[in-house]
Amino acid sequence: MRLRLAPADDPRRAEVRAWLALHPEPTPDDLAEAGWVAPGWPKPWGRDTDHISSLVLHDEFERAGVTLPDNPIGLGWAGPTLLAGGTEEQQARYLPGLLTGRERWCQLFSEPGAGSDLAALRTRAVRDGDDYVIDGQKLWSTWAERSAYGILLARTDRTVPKHKGISYFVLPMDTPGVTVRPIREMTGESHFNEVFFDGVRLPADNRIGEENEGWKLARLTLANERLNLTRGGVCWGLGHTADEFFDLIRAQGGISDPLLRQRAAALYAEKEILETLDQRILASIAAGNPVGHEASIKKAFADEFGQRLMELAKDLTGTAGMLEDQGPLGAAVARWHWGFLFSRALTIGGGTSQVQRNMIGERALGLPPG
Repeated sequence: MRLRLAPADDPRRAEVRAWLALHPEPTPDDLAEAGWVAPGWPKPWGRDTDHISSLVLHDEFERAGVTLPDNPIGLGWAGPTLLAGGTEEQQARYLPGLLTGRERWCQLFSEPGAGSDLAALRTRAVRDGDDYVIDGQKLWSTWAERSAYGILLARTDRTVPKHKGISYFVLPMDTPGVTVRPIREMTGESHFNEVFFDGVRLPADNRIGEENEGWKLARLTLANERLNLTRGGVCWGLGHTADEFFDLIRAQGGISDPLLRQRAAALYAEKEILETLDQRILASIAAGNPVGHEASIKKAFADEFGQRLMELAKDLTGTAGMLEDQGPLGAAVARWHWGFLFSRALTIGGGTSQVQRNMIGERALGLPPG
């Protein structure tokens, strides 16, 4: 099963080429103002295109060598939530800088005691006149140290069941009382952070949606997160892809060891299954269906696949596997060692594999809650 993107003479491709002829070196502002960054968003932020058309347009920009603004959490998580639950004033305030990539975004959801069970979060937002006063801690906040804004979940009512009483906020990361501490990972980098809130005063108009109804918006954010995390490669788009792995194996003359070769063949079959699942999800979205349990199925499968592929890449490196600049079968290709170390996070971030399976069981198979 393959969704065929438009041919070379498709009018949508011609539209991109005509625009690029007038803007041969487009800036992020040019791209955002024309609606190319998120063409599926409504005007004036996007171009009101359907999902397949958006893929066609982005494919044309990629073919032309034009890089669109990079703001994964802003474009994939925050933007769709602001469009779904934000006011026109909030959209006008936040979306321009988000689309250009000038203002990066992070996600302030998980806590030390509320990761897999996110609704158990304890960070509090207490109303005080026109402000909320926020106290608490978040954990595993990607890129919080370099972000202008964060999407924040905080408890505004502790007297109701845990999925109630949660509100959704936009938090400027330079607000007094916000402290960001990078977490040093075994990769040697600091991809994640812990964030502390000590009497942070946040204006009430930074709340998205109704008070105590933030969980509804959070579910939308999480569904987009699960789909976006599994795009672009086996390390959430940050490292090498599965196609790069198999291209490298071919370039190095293949695998002589029969057991390792069998593992590679099994992973290739899994890659094909994942691509087919991608096509099914895209076809469903193109038909106007909301993102459902398919996001959990994709994430549970894709992240474990990523770990297995990185483990095989490391095994194929042999004794040189202790060196950072060595790839499979003696290829001097960097980042494979980094990818192997980073891949341990795949089945944790964005909801653990165990949580994804619970959701699949309950929502797809109709099993009773565990």
